[in-house]
Amino acid sequence: MGLFGGRRTVFVDADILVIGGGMAGCGATYESRYWGRDLKIVCVEKANIERSGAVAQGLYAINCYMGMQWGENQPEDHVRYARNDLMGLVREDLGYDIARHVDSTVHKFEEWGLPIMRDPKTGRYQREGKWQIMIHGESYKPIVAEAARKAATEVCNRIMVTHLLMDAKKANRVAGAVGFNVRTGDFHVFRAKAVIVCAGGASHIFKPRSVGEGMGRTWYAPWSSASAYALPIQVGAKMTQMENRIVLTRFKDGYGPVGAYFLHLKTYTENGYGEEYEKRWYEDTKALVGDYIDRHPVPTCLRNHAILKEVAAGRGPIRMVTREAFQDPHKETVGWENFLGMTIGQAVVWASQNIDPKHINPELTTSEPYVMGSHATCSGAWASGPEDYAPEEYQWGYNRMMTVEGLFGAGDTIGGTAHKFSSGSFTEGRIAGKAAVKYVKDMKNGQPQVSEQEYRDLEKLIYQPLENYRIGRNEIVAGTVSPSYLLPIHGLQRLEKIMDEYVGGISTNYMTNGVLLERGLELLAMLKEDMSNMGAEDLHSLQRTWELHHRLLASESVTQHTLFREETRWPGYYYRGDHMKLDDENWHCFTLSRYDRNTGKWEMEKAPVYHIVD
Repeated sequence: MGLFGGRRTVFVDADILVIGGGMAGCGATYESRYWGRDLKIVCVEKANIERSGAVAQGLYAINCYMGMQWGENQPEDHVRYARNDLMGLVREDLGYDIARHVDSTVHKFEEWGLPIMRDPKTGRYQREGKWQIMIHGESYKPIVAEAARKAATEVCNRIMVTHLLMDAKKANRVAGAVGFNVRTGDFHVFRAKAVIVCAGGASHIFKPRSVGEGMGRTWYAPWSSASAYALPIQVGAKMTQMENRIVLTRFKDGYGPVGAYFLHLKTYTENGYGEEYEKRWYEDTKALVGDYIDRHPVPTCLRNHAILKEVAAGRGPIRMVTREAFQDPHKETVGWENFLGMTIGQAVVWASQNIDPKHINPELTTSEPYVMGSHATCSGAWASGPEDYAPEEYQWGYNRMMTVEGLFGAGDTIGGTAHKFSSGSFTEGRIAGKAAVKYVKDMKNGQPQVSEQEYRDLEKLIYQPLENYRIGRNEIVAGTVSPSYLLPIHGLQRLEKIMDEYVGGISTNYMTNGVLLERGLELLAMLKEDMSNMGAEDLHSLQRTWELHHRLLASESVTQHTLFREETRWPGYYYRGDHMKLDDENWHCFTLSRYDRNTGKWEMEKAPVYHIVD
């Protein structure tokens, strides 16, 4: 078969189609089978389900576990924690729904063979912090993937889903998806009664601190290309809190996580002169956010804010004080294993720079922004809540169904549910899977109809970059420069530059304003026009092209939301220079958007925040 011709069209019919085989996708697949014993359940994954998603390389802690069997925490406690960290704005119904079920998920992981550390004195799971338990997690993902593989009717690996299909007979109802095999080039048409989007959030929409050969060294998974958002956005699903990007404080250059050091090793930070600095910025922060600075624990973004102010004042770098903790041989071992097990790049960076944390306190820095719904932020799709707990305004059908009928989501995809992490994402997948089965069983004879015209038009669109390259490669000058097409890497660098300079990235110290955002939207529109001239020399480049399409659409959403929210709700994540203060009077609300793919226009609105938990 030639590269540019002879590809097959593969049709796959399913009752429930799960897009994405990460933690949420595995949860959705597993639970769909439990409730839908006789249903055809298909999971489609861009990579291989064995090692895909954010947990691909292993993880040394489960960051969301209540411990209800020992009376450690209750679901209401977790809602209060997430609400505090997000400065008041979370979907409390969705967060409570995850928290009340997450313990049973973790217990399943242990049954399936995940080694969870135990406190030798109490017999309980070893705590790293109030919500975290420690695991031996190198094989975390393969263990969870095995359960999903056994549950699925079929797992389709190496298929990148590019678009959702809509019902030809009924408006605003999903009918399946299309994509291509990144190894063979075959075109895949998935027809389904319900679709659960469990794809990844957005890394690499802002310019990373690591450049050149190190460009792929980011904190969030570099293969998470915003499909979690682009797929629902394309079909008109409402999105929420897309302005709520996250910036992480991490070890410099390797993006190594700091949580285990703070929580387990009891380390702390200091400025370049060995001074405590956070108290110095208390009054400054209080002037921006009011009493939120007095909450315990201090919201994550406000701790970032203190770091940024201290460095800007010329007293950097900020360092993690490790020398004291590492005098204890056990803590030293734990500190190194924390990286050797899941972020080995950090250990390599330290070795290359002659940094031994036993003798040198390593530097910290803040990352570029990421957009995701599964970590400590709330970006994602606006979804219906649980029948027994959600306010009436948050219910319009089935749990975790978006504003498009039959379209469900979990993990990074769903907005408003901060601090779910790996176990919470799997749990939300289970919740969505159960609801999707109920939807399919309630459907009876009203099966969605897929238009051949729609998927054939999409097929032509998907493979057009290969044709652009085939024709345009004859005009190449200077080795790689073509007057006829752009390569995916050129488009990605252009996107990152726009988002970095206009939407509050590292080069502006996360600062933006209305004028910058408007100009950013103009530049994103120009890039969008040029996307029809993308050239892909092979299937790998074609995959990169469609990842860029997804990143671009998500970036447009982020920019629209940031422009709409006229306040600085999360200083330390981003700043609106023209609206520097938190404004609870006007903006204690969710932001919602809806994209019309026919006109390219965005509709923005506010939605109320309901505080259900006292």
